[in-house]
Amino acid sequence: MSGPLLALRAALIGLFAADAELARLMGGRVRIHDEPPPGAPPVYALFGEAAVRDDSADGALRHRHSHALILVARPGSARTALDVADRMAALVAERPPRPAGHTLVLLHATGIAVRRDERSGEARATLTLEAVTETP
Repeated sequence: MSGPLLALRAALIGLFAADAELARLMGGRVRIHDEPPPGAPPVYALFGEAAVRDDSADGALRHRHSHALILVARPGSARTALDVADRMAALVAERPPRPAGHTLVLLHATGIAVRRDERSGEARATLTLEAVTETP
């Protein structure tokens, strides 16, 4: 079942990478990683927890997704991560991406949370996205 999950991730990367305002908020270019890049300055995004489960109905092959995007803030400024999370949420609402090989039925941001990492002291915002895709 990783196909729909990876297709949606790729579509999100494409959507976010094409947005000049998001690039500005992230320090000049959109950076989304699977793991924290060594020595990279914030603000950058990490793919956090994700889940996809079968939600097929009436012969349609459907998948329900939950994706977390973790935004690492500049030191001393949780707002830098929150601004990026807000922009990403606005983008998915305004211009839903098109995952290759799948039809996007639903995509919306369900929440933004902020916390301070106990080990590093960095502020992080987590944007949670929920989606439903169908495979033709």
